[in-house]
Amino acid sequence: MAENNVRYLLDKAAAGERLTPEEGLHLYAEADLLDLGMAADAVRQLRVPGNIVTYLVDRNVNYTNVCTTNCQFCGFYRPLGHAEAYVQSYESIGQRLAELASVGGTRVLMQGGHHPELPLSWYTGLLRYLRENHPSIELDCFSPSEIANMADVFSLSIPEVLTELKAAGLAGLPGGGAEILDDAIRSQVSPLKQKTDGWLTVMREAQRLGLATSATMVIGFGETLAQRLNHLMRLRDLQDYSLAEHGNGFTAFISWTVQHSDMTSLGRSKFSTNYGATSAEYLRHTAIARLMLDNFPHLQASWVTQGPKIGQVSLKFGIDDFGSTMLEENVVSQAAYDTYQRMGEREIHHYIRDAGYVPAKRDTRYNLLKVFDDPTESDTVPTLPETQPTVIPLMAN
Repeated sequence: MAENNVRYLLDKAAAGERLTPEEGLHLYAEADLLDLGMAADAVRQLRVPGNIVTYLVDRNVNYTNVCTTNCQFCGFYRPLGHAEAYVQSYESIGQRLAELASVGGTRVLMQGGHHPELPLSWYTGLLRYLRENHPSIELDCFSPSEIANMADVFSLSIPEVLTELKAAGLAGLPGGGAEILDDAIRSQVSPLKQKTDGWLTVMREAQRLGLATSATMVIGFGETLAQRLNHLMRLRDLQDYSLAEHGNGFTAFISWTVQHSDMTSLGRSKFSTNYGATSAEYLRHTAIARLMLDNFPHLQASWVTQGPKIGQVSLKFGIDDFGSTMLEENVVSQAAYDTYQRMGEREIHHYIRDAGYVPAKRDTRYNLLKVFDDPTESDTVPTLPETQPTVIPLMAN
């Protein structure tokens, strides 16, 4: 009977019908991995029909590593006054956008720590500087927890902060800082960070203002399957609301496994072996996300943490987007030793084609910029610089 119930639920999801949280939890715990993948692939074809797999040419820029939150899984942050603490200059950040534009990039994803002293004028001045000097690059900046930190530092409301930033040139918010949207887990691994309702509130306001937003999730903090489902349901509920109220919800969902080493408190813990998740768990979770997030059009691979081969496999588990080139990345790479690798357009084309799909370059809102139907066209895309651009931090006093 249990096996028959699993098959019924898989068929229900594959037909595009909404699953309840209880049904999703049953599938998460009981369904065969490959059966989940086939159902997720069927749903992918309902949401995004065809054989195109998209990708984005962008760059992650971290304007500061100063932070007061001390998350256990972070090896990137430094406290104010630390010898390695920095705030980059407008010109240094602008140089990175110029490098991005030179290889056909269209978006910067800019995040930092929770700086306790930078004034609002620094953030708005940065956005205006970048918008004026690099108009071809969309500015998706500041995670929800950074927005909440700004509101606290400036004694402003969330809508007031977002309105000021949007007027200065902000186009969207990255989905960072979600980790697990369950306060029991958040209290364990990031007790000083905003709680679930705070993250969702910032995203709700950003969507009301017409900003682009994405949703993320990190598994492997020792959370239960029920807590993972709770995260997905909170996202689905907000997506229902924002699409109905504003016609502007999350563009995509991205999940990955927690990365840790002795560079993080989590990795140095005597319980460190309890944290993390395997590639099989990642694929299982990806498939469940595609089945449960029936109002999300796009799911994005995390080749940065899983590697390009698992990125390929995930294209059969509900994924329709290979992610981005990430010309620069400084957070994941400082949480673990061996996860970050560079990937240019040509490499992304190779992995997409090798999996049986057609690569297509997109923008943040998934407008197609170029479909590479002809394999020889891949030879025309720019190559990465021979050496990885070096972050040149300016010390913060």
